[in-house]
Amino acid sequence: MAILLHPFFLFMLFISIFISSIDAANSFSLFTAKSAAANAAVAGSTGRPNPFTAKAAALRYWDRKIPDGGHNHPSFLTSKLSPLSAVDSATYSTLAGANPSSLTPHLPALCSAAHLLCAPAISSSLSSDSKDSNFISYENRNFTNYGTAAAGGANSFKNYSDSLNVPVDTFRRYSRDSAGHDESFASYSREGNVVTTNFTSYATAATGGAGRFSSYHQETNVPNLKFSNYNADANGHTQTFSSYADDTNSGDQSFSGYGKHGNDAPSSFTSYGNNSNVMGSTFTNYAEEANAAGDSFTTYGFNGNVPENNFKNYADEANAATETFTSYRDQSNVGDDTFRSYGNDGNHPTLKFSNYGNSFNEGSDRFQSYAENANNANVSFKGYNGDITGFSSYSKTGVTFKNYKNSSVVPPNFSPEKMEETVTPVKSGKIVNRWVEPGKFFRESSLKEGTVMPMPDIRDKMPERSFLPRSIVEKLPFSATELSRIFSAPADTALGKAVADTIAECERKPSRGETKRCATSAEDMIDFAAEVIGSSAVPRSTETTDGSNGQILVGRVKGLNGGKVTKAVSCHQSLFPYLTYYCHSVPMVRVYEAEILAVDSKKRINRGVAICHLDTSDWSEGHGAFVALGFKPGEIEVCHWIFEGDMTWTVAD
Repeated sequence: MAILLHPFFLFMLFISIFISSIDAANSFSLFTAKSAAANAAVAGSTGRPNPFTAKAAALRYWDRKIPDGGHNHPSFLTSKLSPLSAVDSATYSTLAGANPSSLTPHLPALCSAAHLLCAPAISSSLSSDSKDSNFISYENRNFTNYGTAAAGGANSFKNYSDSLNVPVDTFRRYSRDSAGHDESFASYSREGNVVTTNFTSYATAATGGAGRFSSYHQETNVPNLKFSNYNADANGHTQTFSSYADDTNSGDQSFSGYGKHGNDAPSSFTSYGNNSNVMGSTFTNYAEEANAAGDSFTTYGFNGNVPENNFKNYADEANAATETFTSYRDQSNVGDDTFRSYGNDGNHPTLKFSNYGNSFNEGSDRFQSYAENANNANVSFKGYNGDITGFSSYSKTGVTFKNYKNSSVVPPNFSPEKMEETVTPVKSGKIVNRWVEPGKFFRESSLKEGTVMPMPDIRDKMPERSFLPRSIVEKLPFSATELSRIFSAPADTALGKAVADTIAECERKPSRGETKRCATSAEDMIDFAAEVIGSSAVPRSTETTDGSNGQILVGRVKGLNGGKVTKAVSCHQSLFPYLTYYCHSVPMVRVYEAEILAVDSKKRINRGVAICHLDTSDWSEGHGAFVALGFKPGEIEVCHWIFEGDMTWTVAD
């Protein structure tokens, strides 16, 4: 028999919860522990989420907004709903409403209870130790002034900060004024996510010794690496970067004042940024006013996707500097390099570009004030592949171009006598798939039973996070400056840059025919899906990651909406402290569900969801789909799987 509570008791219950939420602001850890225990007890006894949690509230909202969706709550989305209790939700909402910055002192509790992505607190600096030290499996440590004035000895950092979500390490003034001191970084911060490392004034004024970076930041997502005044004023301190930032996704590397005023302090970059995706590197005042600087870049940016490199005031006013770029940016897709004031006003600079820029999809190069006013310059471009119009105000003597390729226009300031051989255009040919993962893009004709095709790695590479309840999110300013301050993520850190990039993308104007919204809460996503599709909207995603990185056999295929063009809302994760999705709807798409079978046994191993874009006319020519498939925008349709962590909303079927 149902028990009805008297209105007075309901009122007193509401007052009790409200008072508890206010008191909780002063006792976060106690309430978090109690609410977690209560949630576990209810869930264990009923098999359903506690009806007073933020998750349960979001599910009820979902059912009200989309009543015809069959109450389809797939686990891939419900698992991302906020784990906060009613008390915690009310507490943090009250704090955010009073002043969003008041959340900052409570970040550890909030990030833990709400399952957010937050930067760790950095410990105080380790004391300097003159003995040899090996740091294995360390993480998030502060090495400021470590090794300062060290005499001899060596430090080794191996498997340091590996596989962390937000590693934040600082090596400011590390090994400064040292003599004969060696530093080795091997497999440092591999497979990290949102990585920040600061090497400001590292090895400044060091004499002798060597620094080695091997397999540094491999396979990281969005690294932000800063080398400011690194090796400046050093004497004979060599630096080696081997397999540096290979296989990374996005991110930036900054070398400011690197090797400035140094004496015979050579640096070598081997396999730097290879196989990376949209990685940017900036070298400002690098080797400026140095003596006998010797820097070499070998297979730098090889096989990358849109590498961006900026060299400004590089080796200016240097004496007898030798800078070598061999097989630089080869086999990359597009990419841009800018050399401004490179080698200017130097004495006897030797600048060599050999086999430079042999991209299979041409990028752009700009050489401004290159070796200008230098004394006895020796500049050579051998096997250089680029547009000759990118050279302006460069040295009038000592520059040679040999086997120069891909030039159709010769600018007025270019002297033909500088060419040792005739300029010839690059041979045309079909674009070769070099950097696009097999199976990432495919044609609609592949989605039929019996097709054997490669499956890309569809695993979710983003850090695990949950949505915040709308009651909290709507009180937070959607501003990069404000949110970076609230979440203690300064603009010059990887997380701070991720916040700024996400907000910029959210504020970008939609492309032609696109309807977009950034969903900062589950309720936002549900609202957008309901607006575009209607009250029968259902979220779909590929069932598991089985079959990734291998050959698969396509089983039975079902076209949603009867295989006709349909409305769909695709939602892709953004990198942000709390779960945020970039959701958009574009015209002319078809959505399919397909059984994925093992090639040998023909047993079902997965159920995939694929979306096919029928109109690609507005896509860029350098888009990976055309690199992989060999066509131009508008010539073909392009299909792709819905990866783990992402989803597409369609009508119920």
